[in-house]
Amino acid sequence: MNAYKLVEVIWLDAEEHGDIGWNDLKSMKLYAKKPCPLMYTVGYVLYEDESHIAVVSTLGSDECSRVEKIPTEFVKEIKVIRENKPRTKSVRKKGK
Repeated sequence: MNAYKLVEVIWLDAEEHGDIGWNDLKSMKLYAKKPCPLMYTVGYVLYEDESHIAVVSTLGSDECSRVEKIPTEFVKEIKVIRENKPRTKSVRKKGK
């Protein structure tokens, strides 16, 4: 299996707030001043370029979980947990 870089992406999420229909303007103005939420995503990097990073949380030899794409403009920091390294099979020892 190919090795993939494992990272933690720290990023600001876009959001919207309010109910369908009319909303109280004063309430919406107060909410508008709140900062966007800071998010933390951990995953294996499938793709990365100047526009976005794409990660998956679970990875097998032929299948993976859903892809999360995060626009580069939203990213505050990318922490590398593990660089690309060849995978070796690990064997669990029974007992002890």
